[in-house]
Amino acid sequence: MDASPGASANTSAGNGTVDRRSVLARGAYQHLETGELRVLVPAVLAVICVLGFAANVTAMGVLISNARKSKLSLINALLLNLMLADGLLLAFAVPFKAAAYSRAGWTLGLLVCKTCDWFVHACMAAKSFTVAVLAKACHRYASNPAKQVSIRLKTIAVLLLAVWLLACALPVPHWLFAALQEEGDGLACVQLVPPEARGFASGYAKAYPLLAFCAPLAFALLYFWRAHGRCRRRCSNKAQNLRAQIRSRRLTLTLFGLTMATAAMWLPHWVWWVWTRHGLDSGGPLPPASFALCAQLLMFAISLVNPLIVLALSEEFRESYKGLWRRLTLRKQQPKQQQPKPGPHAPTAPKSPTPRPETSAHLPPPSRPGRGAEEPEKEKNQQQQQQQQQEQEKKEKESPGNKESVVLPDVEQFWHERESGSLTLENDPTPWEHQDPKERKQ
Repeated sequence: MDASPGASANTSAGNGTVDRRSVLARGAYQHLETGELRVLVPAVLAVICVLGFAANVTAMGVLISNARKSKLSLINALLLNLMLADGLLLAFAVPFKAAAYSRAGWTLGLLVCKTCDWFVHACMAAKSFTVAVLAKACHRYASNPAKQVSIRLKTIAVLLLAVWLLACALPVPHWLFAALQEEGDGLACVQLVPPEARGFASGYAKAYPLLAFCAPLAFALLYFWRAHGRCRRRCSNKAQNLRAQIRSRRLTLTLFGLTMATAAMWLPHWVWWVWTRHGLDSGGPLPPASFALCAQLLMFAISLVNPLIVLALSEEFRESYKGLWRRLTLRKQQPKQQQPKPGPHAPTAPKSPTPRPETSAHLPPPSRPGRGAEEPEKEKNQQQQQQQQQEQEKKEKESPGNKESVVLPDVEQFWHERESGSLTLENDPTPWEHQDPKERKQ
């Protein structure tokens, strides 16, 4: 829509001011007078954008991970849609708002001027409708938590598509009436209403808050209250499944807290909306720019607060978040070398191999402590022991296998007695070696 005809009809030649009735709303008061606010407000929006986007992406990852483990439920799908709307709002609307606040005039072009406010209201309306459907699903679950309700994926997709189509169609007048208006030395993105559309704009200004804010949230609060009442009545009945009762009650409190936070933080924006339209129509005072600025910051902060509320109130979500964090961190860590567990074949501390009896018999006796004159001999004996141990370890390594290197005690005793000459004839297993050749023939 071209803004020049409406601007020329309602702009005076002397100072370039715009008539109050021709401007339905200035898109978020994007022109800040003081230089400090031009730095502070974009910085606050940048913090909200980064932290909120990271929180929503993490929450979406948790929900998708849970959906892979089990069948996707309607409540998880609606929560995923809520986080998706928050992520889209923070990724594609808040950066343009921050850029508009940081400059004295609108320099982002007509396309961004027409689509920015429309996209913001479409995402907020989608969140409002999603909360309403979420309350209905929560009431259905709280009515009978032990019953497994199976909903097909196609039904969930159709429901979410209907929510987004309605949310995108409702704020279409924001896109139609948005235009660039010369103001001072630059341009301003404003809502210019032609004279033939003022009746429609007046009715739309009254109906839009009811359709996008009041009706969905009132519907949600009503069903959450009924679900909470069913949970309280069921807690007195001990015969039913206690685990399902506790889960339904926690789910109801979590979603109820999410709805109350959304309603409380979005309410100042609608107060500013109604006040501005009423002031423009009746010629009364307009709301101050500081109030409009705080109202819009609170509206964007909802996208940061929502995943934090779910994380704080939902124990199941916290456990899923911890599991996802462990999987992400364990993949980054390098695998550590596994150490053998202590046991009979793998001792906790390495021990030096004990010498065999035939080798230990030739070793010198250990010296007694406390004699300074025997220190050289002691060191010499220790060196000899170390050399013998090293030779013994070398022999064991060179052996073909562990089984071949094992010497039985009886065989070892036999060879020791044979070498020392203490073997008797009765115990000699080879007596023919000690007989004469003549005796062998006989």
